[in-house]
Amino acid sequence: MQLPEISLPTIPLPFDIQLLLHPAVDHFVIAIPVVVLLLELYNLVVKRSSISVFSLLLLLLAVGFTFGAYITGVTDGKEAYDMLSHEGQEELKAHKLLGTYILFMSAFVVIVKLLAMALRSALFRALFIVILLGYIAVLFFQGKEGGELVYEHGANVSKVKVLDDELFDCKDELSDAEEEAKEAAASQNAPAAVSKEAPAAAAPSVPAETQGSEQSSTSTSAQTTKHVDALIESAKQKVEAASKEVLSKVKEKAGSMEMPATPAAPEAVKIETH
Repeated sequence: MQLPEISLPTIPLPFDIQLLLHPAVDHFVIAIPVVVLLLELYNLVVKRSSISVFSLLLLLLAVGFTFGAYITGVTDGKEAYDMLSHEGQEELKAHKLLGTYILFMSAFVVIVKLLAMALRSALFRALFIVILLGYIAVLFFQGKEGGELVYEHGANVSKVKVLDDELFDCKDELSDAEEEAKEAAASQNAPAAVSKEAPAAAAPSVPAETQGSEQSSTSTSAQTTKHVDALIESAKQKVEAASKEVLSKVKEKAGSMEMPATPAAPEAVKIETH
């Protein structure tokens, strides 16, 4: 189900937000409500007001971290958006929208907690725990979606961007080679078309030197076509290799958060026109 679009006004900050802080802040956004849930369940048995107050303080802290997750997510999202595929961009938009809802939900959970403390009702306390469980479920879902943005779409993974640029260069070279092949094929077919339109009676009057020149031109065109075909095949192999490398790097990223050194860029395909 598509959530209604909501947005927050842009808040100017007196400092710049560093990139890649979003994953670190997210850990607190998820962990603190889980701790509060455990405390609330424990407090159902011991029924101490001090634990209830401590839970409230933790929830207020969670609201602060949720706001931090939102602004760091906006910063990282702007950096990652252009390098994502169309599907990845749509996933990023949905992730941001749900993050906006989570920010409002965190404030709502605090309000329900205050009411539960003020009314001192067992029913209202149970209602608060149910709402807190639902809130935690939404947080886990949001965390899963964020992980897919990184591990499946390569959001904010610099290695993927480098390999994607190399893949784009290979595709560009392949396109140039195909254009040369078309031009070579057209130049090879042109003398044959002219010879078919020429009258049959004029054939004996063609000098031997002209015939030799045409044969040489045809031979040169054939060699050029073979050379261009070889270049196209080489470019295709480089495109496939770059694609496989992109996929393998993303899979490796899922198993380790350490960023390996950037490999040397593959040699560019040199296209020589004879």
